[in-house]
Amino acid sequence: MSRSSAEPTANKIDTATVKAVQYIRRMRGGTLAHLLKWSAGHFYVVKFRNNPQHLRVMANEMLATVLAECVGLPVPTRAIVDAGQELIQDTPALSIQLDHFNIPCESGAQFGARYVVSPLEGQVFDNLAVTMLSHLRNPETFVGILALDKLTCNTDGRQAMFWRRLREKKYNVTFIDQGYCFNTGAWTFPDGALRGVYAEHEVYESACSWDSFEPWLSRIEGMPDSTVWRATGIISPEWYGSDWEALEKLALSLLERREKVRDLIMSFGLSPQQPFPNWMLRAA
Repeated sequence: MSRSSAEPTANKIDTATVKAVQYIRRMRGGTLAHLLKWSAGHFYVVKFRNNPQHLRVMANEMLATVLAECVGLPVPTRAIVDAGQELIQDTPALSIQLDHFNIPCESGAQFGARYVVSPLEGQVFDNLAVTMLSHLRNPETFVGILALDKLTCNTDGRQAMFWRRLREKKYNVTFIDQGYCFNTGAWTFPDGALRGVYAEHEVYESACSWDSFEPWLSRIEGMPDSTVWRATGIISPEWYGSDWEALEKLALSLLERREKVRDLIMSFGLSPQQPFPNWMLRAA
C-alpha cells in the first residue's frame, strides 16, 4: 500500500505502532533490513537501529517519508515496528550479517515501511524496463519525487518499487529507501546535479515546463513551517541519539531549502545528461 499522489496528508502526521509476530526473509540493501509480518496480516520492511549504515537512517526514513506524504507522493505506509526480544531470540536469521560474524538485531522500536503489496496478492519488481513505462499508472510522480529528493539532498540514486495486484494490467510506482536523504548520518546538504535521480533518465522525458512538476513543487515551496516541525517532532529520540540540537538544525535547513528546489532541478536539467529533452531550459 502507498499514499496516493492526489492526497497530501499535511494535517495527518501521526504514526502507528505495530508488533512484529513472524519473520519472513532478509531484504537486499545496505541497511540489511528484514521483512516481518504483524498480527493484522500486513508485511513490513523493517530497518533496525543497529544497521551498518547509521543510526540516523531511521530518522531519515521517517522524516523524508512524512514529507513525501505531505506533498502527495506515493511512498510506503510507515510505522514504528515493535520487534520483541522473544522473536529475535527465536529467529537466528533476524540478525545483522557483517563479514564473518552476525549481530542480533536490536529489539524495541524500529522503522517499518509496509510492503507495497502482499506477496499473496500481487507482484513486485525492483525495476521496470523503459519500454514498459507506458504500463505505469503514475509515471508523472517521478518528477515529483525528484523535487523532494532535491529538497532533502538524497545522496543515493532514487530507489523505487513497481507493483501490481493480481489480474491488474498496469503497474504502480512507489518510492522507497529514504535513508540517504540529508546525506545519511551527516545531516548536511552537499548538493550535486545527479544526486537523488533515478538511473533511467527516460522517466523524466515528460517534463516540458515547470507545470510538469505540479502539484508537488508548489506544495514543497509552500510547505508551512509547522509541517516541518511536526514531522521532526514525531521522530523517536532514540533514532538520532536524542541530539535535539542537531535535529533542530536539520529542520531549519529544510525550511531554508524550500526556495532552492527550483534551482536544484534546473541544475539537473542543464547537466550533460539532458534529462528533459522536451524542455528548452536555459541558465539564468
